[in-house]
Amino acid sequence: MSVNLQYVVDFLVSLVNIPSPSGNTEKVIRFIEEECARLGIENKRNNKDGLVLTVPGKNNDVHRVLTAHVDTLGAMVKEIKGNGRIKLTLIGGFAYNAIEGEYCQIETADGKLYTGTIQSTHASVHVYKDTSTHERNQSTMEIRLDAVVKNADDVRELGIEVGDFISFAPRCEVTETGFIKTRHLDDKASVACMFGALKTVLDSGEQLPYTTHFLISNNEEIGYGANSNIPPETVEFLAIDMGAIGEGQTTDEFCVSICAKDSSGPYHYGMRKHLVELAKANGLNYAVDIYPYYGSDASAAMKAGVDVKHGLIGPGIDASHSMERTHKTSLENSVKLIVAYLQSDLV
Repeated sequence: MSVNLQYVVDFLVSLVNIPSPSGNTEKVIRFIEEECARLGIENKRNNKDGLVLTVPGKNNDVHRVLTAHVDTLGAMVKEIKGNGRIKLTLIGGFAYNAIEGEYCQIETADGKLYTGTIQSTHASVHVYKDTSTHERNQSTMEIRLDAVVKNADDVRELGIEVGDFISFAPRCEVTETGFIKTRHLDDKASVACMFGALKTVLDSGEQLPYTTHFLISNNEEIGYGANSNIPPETVEFLAIDMGAIGEGQTTDEFCVSICAKDSSGPYHYGMRKHLVELAKANGLNYAVDIYPYYGSDASAAMKAGVDVKHGLIGPGIDASHSMERTHKTSLENSVKLIVAYLQSDLV
């Protein structure tokens, strides 16, 4: 199985450099639509402005759905303070310390962009005795705008208002040792792997055994990305999302992770065993894991009552919801498992 790994990495770098916090994903969806047009893949928007790609298969009576989400963590303007600083409200589940000191971008309703830095209100050790112990929360964190503003009126004159979206600088690097370190590998790494698998299948010229839909969801970080738009013919639903790494986990930055259970409960046992068998048969580096504080688009679909067998795989990502990192070999193993699954029989 030959995978164009450079395509996957290049596509990933492009994705992470397009701001797309949940609720404001138009630019990245348009980018993916353009790639679909280039590859000749049929696609359409759903009412949530997610994207559904369809590849016809030999069997059109039963379908498969694969999903990965392109929305990311982010924030919104919560309040414009009297001193010209900005309070945030978070989009997605992450800790304030994960974004302290990070560069950010505010997008106004009319499309103007302003940069700034996220920091504690007690950032200076030369002024505040409690800089290191000061609690980091919505009340004690703020954005320092890169604009000459001294009060709230100055900020509003720029066009910034409550509800404007805030995105975090990805600071993406691909190292000589094969690591990709950046924000938002969750879940743009999986979107890149999905497209790597699609390109592999299309380049082979072989028709898939079953009609397959690829759902690019854009609200996963807030809980309801791929819980709808599932064709009634669908019998299997595979989410592609990051594999969680940490103490007690078997997943690392070099393997494809296969999830047995997350906070929503066990994934379909037959589906999981099928994925493990495919990984073994193709000589892939894989790990089976349980993600204790995690939910996916597949678990969201289950809660919505979708009647399918559900599974979850993805590249191993270190430091999830912070400054994340994976390795090219993890992407490669993930792409190969997706291709093997697409070409396999139903569970």
